[in-house]
Amino acid sequence: MSSQKKWVSQIKTIPGQAYLWLAILIFGGSGAVTRKLTEIGSQNLIDGRNPISLCNVLFVGNLCALMVLTFIYRRQWNKATLKQISRKNWLILTVVAILSGAIAPSLIFQALELTEVNNIILVGRLEPPLVLALSFWLLKERVNLWEIVGAIAAFVGVILAIFIQTPEQAMMNVGGFNLGIGEFLTAIASVAVAVSTIISKQHLSSVPIGIYNIFRTALGTVIFFFSAIVLYGSEHFMDVLSPLLWQWMLFYGVVIIVLGQSFWVKGLRDSTVSVASLVGSFTPVAGILAAYFILGETPTPGQYIGGSVILVGIFFSQFGIWQKNRRRVTPDAIKSAPVQQEIEAEVGFKGI
Repeated sequence: MSSQKKWVSQIKTIPGQAYLWLAILIFGGSGAVTRKLTEIGSQNLIDGRNPISLCNVLFVGNLCALMVLTFIYRRQWNKATLKQISRKNWLILTVVAILSGAIAPSLIFQALELTEVNNIILVGRLEPPLVLALSFWLLKERVNLWEIVGAIAAFVGVILAIFIQTPEQAMMNVGGFNLGIGEFLTAIASVAVAVSTIISKQHLSSVPIGIYNIFRTALGTVIFFFSAIVLYGSEHFMDVLSPLLWQWMLFYGVVIIVLGQSFWVKGLRDSTVSVASLVGSFTPVAGILAAYFILGETPTPGQYIGGSVILVGIFFSQFGIWQKNRRRVTPDAIKSAPVQQEIEAEVGFKGI
């Protein structure tokens, strides 16, 4: 056996869970890496402008993601498959792309300018309980007691993380309560993604995940680009071709997007839904560790309290998911948008 064949054979023996854990480590660190890149840019200004601004990172990162997704799912984009998608589904795909491909990422990246990465990670945990509640309310899906208890605990933990803030953060007053602006934007982003997930589960079960991901990323990128130009002016992206930006985006694209997405897809195809969901639920832990080691962010008392309650909620939720769902994510199942979105609700922000 040649060395190349032996290497390929060894790769095939790696369990799906290993790929999932690698993907979660990468996705968990995406927020801290993004913030670190902007700090590097602030130390290398071009005529007073940061070439690695969050807008530039989001725009170029989406372009990198689009190239990666096109390569991974290129076979699904064929004339026969596209003809099977109705006009109604294309319209719904457009709505989902606006919510989860344009609005949510823009809000998350804006939040990165205003608050700590740890807060974004913890507040982002609103998404799983929101998806569960909306699934039960609108889609009449069955949920068990453990999932309900876990969702309530996670929601309480997020509320604690939101309202127990340090004085130096940018705050706004809502109903007599002081609320961090970054946390508020993250919460709105979580609602947008949760709504898009419910819409996908209800209407897009027949749409292949490749078409869904590529269309969402492409349309989201276009909408974000023109929205930023309208809001901030055409000069907003004048440094988008900066060598410094592309030097670091090459790293960002290869590690966060190429490796992260590839490991994630490979892991999903070789794992059960319950295992994938369990592994995905550890993203906050990976994110908080990454924020500490990359940015030096030490959790505040509020983050410790809220995060501990959220972890309890995750434990209960995962036990409920394990009881309810032990089926495998077959190659056919993973090709539909709702299955992957349901699992990705546990992951949260993935850097794109």
